[in-house]
Amino acid sequence: MTGQIQPIRGMNDVLPAESVVWQHLESTVRELLVGYGYEEIRVPVVEHTDLFKRAIGEYTDVVEKEMYTFTDQGGDNLTLRPEITAGIARAMISNGLLRGARHKLWSIGPVFRHEKPQKGRYRQFYQVDVEAVGFTGPDVDAELIAIWARLWRRLGITRVKLQINSLGTPDSRRVYREKLVEYFSAHRDRLDDDSRRRLGGNPLRILDSKNPDVQALVADAPLLTDYLDPESQAHFAALRAALDAMGIQYTVNPRLVRGLDYYSRTVFEWITDALGAQDAVCSGGRYDGLITQLGGDATPAIGFAMGIERVVELLQQLPSQPQSLAADVYVVLNGEQAVGAGGRIVESLRDALPHRRFEMNLGGGNFKAQFRRADRSRAALALIIGENELARGVVALKPLRLEAGQSECPMTELPGRIEAALRGTDLQE
Repeated sequence: MTGQIQPIRGMNDVLPAESVVWQHLESTVRELLVGYGYEEIRVPVVEHTDLFKRAIGEYTDVVEKEMYTFTDQGGDNLTLRPEITAGIARAMISNGLLRGARHKLWSIGPVFRHEKPQKGRYRQFYQVDVEAVGFTGPDVDAELIAIWARLWRRLGITRVKLQINSLGTPDSRRVYREKLVEYFSAHRDRLDDDSRRRLGGNPLRILDSKNPDVQALVADAPLLTDYLDPESQAHFAALRAALDAMGIQYTVNPRLVRGLDYYSRTVFEWITDALGAQDAVCSGGRYDGLITQLGGDATPAIGFAMGIERVVELLQQLPSQPQSLAADVYVVLNGEQAVGAGGRIVESLRDALPHRRFEMNLGGGNFKAQFRRADRSRAALALIIGENELARGVVALKPLRLEAGQSECPMTELPGRIEAALRGTDLQE
């Protein structure tokens, strides 16, 4: 078979130039979460299909239309994870980490959904997932929102807005569900096929419909906030008060229900007007019943997920872009003996100066070609090793970003001279 093998539709390569932005985002996220006392957890990409059916809900778009599901050679029905929260909840149960304990966790990795590929929406995409397990009060809800408000500030992203809502308890939602069924049944002829099917399963999913005709009907549907139980009302009021106290701006969106069935009480979403139709960049909420639903002890929890690709797009719109780390020193080699000795010399320098970045010329080339590579490496200093220098036990140092001349340095003094040069000390000293 001949011809190029093409990438799978909706699964994109992240090339080195773009990886710089990803690394900047991921390192900022890690530093921020560690600062708030969150610990990393890594869970499998593949789980039993039943985990997602039970956690997410059989009448959701994710389970009905978007999951990559297969039967393996052992006959198990498995799924590439369409989100990370369910896997973390399963890990808490499987590893006996609950039992009254509290955990603040985060994870970064790929998730998979068979959606129609378009700008900002891919079939393999990456998420940052943050979970607080074992916490009941609205204070942790407010902390999770505050963490991401701080992330936007650190990244310099301003075109994001926060929407919040409360879904109440399962009991209050049950009352609301009956009102929705009553309302949509009276307008059944205006519903599309998907909405009619969900009317008998989970009518809240109709509120997520992208069909303009159904959306017009949804606009006049009953509001969930009118049916909240007193405890959920108090929880939501305390959350709003905490956000107000921290100066975090938000809008209450009574139509915000989220696309996964396990949410209860607080739900929230950060949206942007900078990415066209794909306006959600970070979404989450409280899921106090999920762990019980998966066979664990009753445990309150809240979490959210952020789409990395979408935030990368927002970062790429900023005036200043993250740059890849430049080399500190580029090592130019002249002659066979220099090439032979170069690796030994550079490795000893890496031992002596582990915080510095050395890039050695590879693949040969004359002086002119090697200095072009040195310039592309953005190194501040060139280390020139030639046969004549080796014979005399010295190497040459040449600044590449300053107007300063070339100098020689004995091998034994090299680490100190390199460090001094990179700190801006006169090379001639």
